[in-house]
Amino acid sequence: MRTAIHSAIACFVVILAASVTRAGDKPEQAPAGKPTTAQVIEMSVTKAGFVPAQVRVKAGQPVKLMITRRTDHTCAKDIVIKDYAINQPLPLDQTAEVTLTPTKTGRSRFACAMDMIAGVIIVE
Repeated sequence: MRTAIHSAIACFVVILAASVTRAGDKPEQAPAGKPTTAQVIEMSVTKAGFVPAQVRVKAGQPVKLMITRRTDHTCAKDIVIKDYAINQPLPLDQTAEVTLTPTKTGRSRFACAMDMIAGVIIVE
């Protein structure tokens, strides 16, 4: 029993020592110009359409659109973003993750598959 306890303590000490930054060590950094986290935008599909229907993002940074379709009384059961060759289903009451990385500033339109309910991504 003591050997098992000593082994567990030794493993914990090794893991702890590996995670501690020593004085003079530099923290790991992402390469210049490369973001490490995505811009996350929560969206819904309601009877009113895409909410919000206009989103602003930064060029060169990954974007995650987290879209939850909250109604079955809509034709927006998919999202189509032609500029990024995206056509993704939006299941009812489930969050769909749509990822893209805008490379240039401007506007990109998104819409339902029937192109009736739409919105815009403004890339700055």
